[in-house]
Amino acid sequence: MPTEQELGQRGRTTGQDPAAQNQTAQHQPDQHRWVRRRPTSDEVRADALIAAGIFCLGVLALTLFRVLQFYEEPAGPVVSLLCIALGTLPLALRRVYPCTVAVVVSAAMILIGELQVPETLMINIALFMALYTVGAWSQHRQRAARVQIVIIAAMLIWLFSAFFRESLDPEAELVAGAMTPALAYWLWQLLVNLLYFVGAVWFGRHAWTKARAEDRLEEQAEALRAERATVASQAVSLERLRIARELHDSVAHHVSLMGVQAGAARTLLKTDAATAEDFIRQIESSARSSVSEMQSILGVLRDGAAEPKQPVSSLGLDQIPDLLETVRAAGLEVRCEVHGEPRALRPLQSLTLYRIAQEALTNTRRHAGPGACADVRLRWRSASVELEILDDGGGRRDHSTDQPSSGHGLPGMRERAAALGGSFEYGQREPTGFFIRADLPVAPEGDQH
Repeated sequence: MPTEQELGQRGRTTGQDPAAQNQTAQHQPDQHRWVRRRPTSDEVRADALIAAGIFCLGVLALTLFRVLQFYEEPAGPVVSLLCIALGTLPLALRRVYPCTVAVVVSAAMILIGELQVPETLMINIALFMALYTVGAWSQHRQRAARVQIVIIAAMLIWLFSAFFRESLDPEAELVAGAMTPALAYWLWQLLVNLLYFVGAVWFGRHAWTKARAEDRLEEQAEALRAERATVASQAVSLERLRIARELHDSVAHHVSLMGVQAGAARTLLKTDAATAEDFIRQIESSARSSVSEMQSILGVLRDGAAEPKQPVSSLGLDQIPDLLETVRAAGLEVRCEVHGEPRALRPLQSLTLYRIAQEALTNTRRHAGPGACADVRLRWRSASVELEILDDGGGRRDHSTDQPSSGHGLPGMRERAAALGGSFEYGQREPTGFFIRADLPVAPEGDQH
């Protein structure tokens, strides 16, 4: 048997017309006009079986009460069966037409009492279920409240009427000097009915409230699932962007370096074969380094379930001296200065500073012209670390040596710094040259975790 507290289903109406908006609002748990879903076919079949079971038990109770001679002049068998059928079988549709079924069952109970049908147990259970269902399943809450009030008022009036009729019967035999057996029975009926009227209404409203709360939880769960899917999609996009940026920085640096070294080797090949051979070895070393970095960056893509806690690259501030040596070997004069007391950085911060230095020096080799000189300055402050790369432009710009630009260098450096809450600026120097400056926040010493 299905439980009464089934999860509510929300409407999925689309469109912007008022009728559609009203229907959508009715199926949203947080809306005042929320209504419970219609019963399913399985629930209707279960109600039909319950109604048939209560009818059979009612017939059994009728037989037992007739044997016990509950009434001196009980209703006939046919009338009794019809009354019991009227009071129990409509329960098969109690969740489809709750208010109508409750009115019919209440009328059947009054008929059973007035016609002296010797059966009271099953009809009381049927009325309880009908009143409960009005509170738990009625789509119209105001109508449900009115129906419950009218039924309870009608039943109480009928019970008080029967009470007074019994008390005014001159032929009734007094018990304990003031009460007949029939009058005691009706008083007991009044007490029981008061209790289960209140219970039916309370449990029905509680079931409605619980169904609405479960519907709200289901809606929140769907919203969380949608949000989780959105976040996952954004994470994939961000990871792709990060990998693309890493590939750009790595490939641009090494390919640019190999281009410079290849040009130098070609120039010296006939006049200084030993030096040209040295440049070719450097090209070979740069190619291997580039392949190694690309394998490290793209390695995470081979295992979709892997979520590295550290950046896929192992590069950082510790590798900047090696970077400078590589740049010097390519023919660019570079000086390095460190100011302040170095501190431990998070891996992503260290990688970001390395990539900015790498991209800045790559741009210097491309655009500063021959004979250019670059300065790399690292400044450690109490709450930040600043990386500055300056070049003097070499006195003039040689357009014949310019290499195509992807347009991602400066924007990529800015994005890297902004992602860590830092700042990034760049511009021309006077009279010639260019500068790049990145500042990243760093937790003070003692606050590092």
